[in-house]
Amino acid sequence: MCCEIKRRFLLLYATQKGQAKAIAEQICEQADAHGFEADIHCVSESDKYNLATEKDPVVIVISTTGTGDPPDTARKFVKEIKNKTLPADHFAHLCYGLLGLGDSEYMFFCNGGKIVDKRLQELGAQHFYETGLADDCVGLEIVVEPWIDGLWLALRRAFTSRTIKEDMSNNLRAVSNGVCAVTVDTHISGACSLDSEIQHLKLEELKPQEPSLQCQTAANLHSGVSVQDTEPSLDRSVPPLSQSTLNIPALPLEYIDVQFQDNIGQGPSMSSLISQGTVFHVPVSKAVQLTREDAVKTALLLQLDISKTTFCYQPGDAFCVICPNNAKEVQELLHILGLSERKECVVCLKIKQATKKKGAALPEHIPKGSTVEFILTWCLEIRAVPKKAFLRALVEYTSDAREKRRLQELCSKQGASDYNSFIRESNVCLLDMLHAFPTCRPPLSLLIEHLPKLQARSYSAASSNSFQPGKLQFVFNIVEFPSSPCRSVSRKGVCTGWLSELVAPILQPHENSLHAKEGKSSDIKVSIFARSINTFHLPSDPSVPFMMVGPGTGISPFIGFLQHRQKLQEEHADWKFGETWLFFGCRHQDRDYLFRDELKSFVENGTLTHLKVCFSRDPPAATEKKTTKYVQDNIRLYAKEVARVLLKERGCFYVCGDAKHMAKDVNDTLVDILSIDAEVDKLEAMKILATLRQEKRYLQDTWA
Repeated sequence: MCCEIKRRFLLLYATQKGQAKAIAEQICEQADAHGFEADIHCVSESDKYNLATEKDPVVIVISTTGTGDPPDTARKFVKEIKNKTLPADHFAHLCYGLLGLGDSEYMFFCNGGKIVDKRLQELGAQHFYETGLADDCVGLEIVVEPWIDGLWLALRRAFTSRTIKEDMSNNLRAVSNGVCAVTVDTHISGACSLDSEIQHLKLEELKPQEPSLQCQTAANLHSGVSVQDTEPSLDRSVPPLSQSTLNIPALPLEYIDVQFQDNIGQGPSMSSLISQGTVFHVPVSKAVQLTREDAVKTALLLQLDISKTTFCYQPGDAFCVICPNNAKEVQELLHILGLSERKECVVCLKIKQATKKKGAALPEHIPKGSTVEFILTWCLEIRAVPKKAFLRALVEYTSDAREKRRLQELCSKQGASDYNSFIRESNVCLLDMLHAFPTCRPPLSLLIEHLPKLQARSYSAASSNSFQPGKLQFVFNIVEFPSSPCRSVSRKGVCTGWLSELVAPILQPHENSLHAKEGKSSDIKVSIFARSINTFHLPSDPSVPFMMVGPGTGISPFIGFLQHRQKLQEEHADWKFGETWLFFGCRHQDRDYLFRDELKSFVENGTLTHLKVCFSRDPPAATEKKTTKYVQDNIRLYAKEVARVLLKERGCFYVCGDAKHMAKDVNDTLVDILSIDAEVDKLEAMKILATLRQEKRYLQDTWA
């Protein structure tokens, strides 16, 4: 063959939390076995590549963040390609394949990838491979794995097509120069029809090309042991999987060397945990439980004292809280891994000299001078659901044959269903795996290579600095993860569980939050920093009317909105203020009606013009003609007013809260309202809503 020299392609990734980078690295590692060389870069590293002159195929892996935005690392890249002065053939020379990552629980699924894909097409770029859209809601690997499998055939065809075109071009030039033309060999991969074939390449037509490791069946390992009558579980399989020959992924390349230094360290400062911005270590001045003890969810309000800092915010802004992993889980992990006696040792990380991993680099989220305990407490997401590549790596550090076999099954293609059931859907983490597989003892280096960065958690400000100078309030539900067959213990959310334990000594029980006492600035402190992108703001013109939809803790930013509006009305009695609407909902009127007295006060003083509340679990009142269980039901009742505010008065519409159901239902409701009012079909109504979004008059702040 003529493929001794590996064919280069450009591999770009845009990541927010590390998923896109990990998948790009997976592609990079597999490329060598298929005769390719991946030139891998983050899209933000524009000094290392140039799409304007790129001749080789380009592969792009891009995630989505927020409510449908490209990740922060792609912000500059997207701005550059959206430049309206670029000609329509700017990327006519470019052929590419794109893999988008997203979560269908959010309204704008994979929108980061779709934005880039659409713009590249508008600028003349051509697909050499069909775009893949992977859904984290059902498991990224369902799309990612077959997409990567099919990539190698698509790349071979792209290179073959380019070679044939170059040969034909050379022959034409030779003929025009009076030189006898050389016949092009067109038998390779059907080269005569490659252009049309490449454009219509379908994922289902591509046979997996990835070489896999076949391992012996469980029946061979456990001769004479019958599991016919048992149910599968995290640590046990049943036929036919237990009797199958498995195709498991290639072993991930190790690249980090860990050295323990004898000197004892305290760990770096909190500021070293973020790449940009300023960290503020601020005291908690008030903590109140907003819900009754018998409420389905427990909501807490925390007030931070920022009076002695330069931290500033607008109503609607979100900020990030730096949180640690659960201390008991960290100690348990240290014990299982045999690192308890070394937990205070400073760790020195180096790249292994013999590693074959391309572009190997030390993780930026582990500061220099970190101790073992600091890394497991503040740097690594030890609650992360382990990816298949991590499971494959764990096989090598497991001594029991049965446990090795089960780990191989869970990371194999044949075991995809078991992986989804017992790991991804069960929200299993590393500790659960180590309990289920007692002979598995991975080194710290493997955890650093495979566990993602422990992310700071984002919360909406539930206050206005002009109304409450030097105070920053936020509200959250304590997240609960009940025990399950795959996880013997119940757990609380990483950040919400930590915050609830942290403020327990000063927590005031459920009562009227208006009358909750503010304590002195306590010794209880949290580290916060400003979120880089915030667009969820009040209209700059106070005469513009606006509507707010915020069930449950989704009401948080709107408390800040209303506090700010009240302050403006007090200071500027001669100003014209637009009407304000709030659609709020909760389960029970007497258990989890957040900020009830505050809202009543806003209505009484004219800050809030219309308050529409519904209770999904309370029986309807005898006087009610229609049942309004959810906020979208109330929105439909006031459809004419909604259409008037949005279309005739050019007002704003804000939605905050659950993305999985509420935000989608509200969006569908708005489409129906606009369709009826404007007398257009739903497609046109969706376009109207899209225009409102572009004009920043329809804004969402949602989470899964």
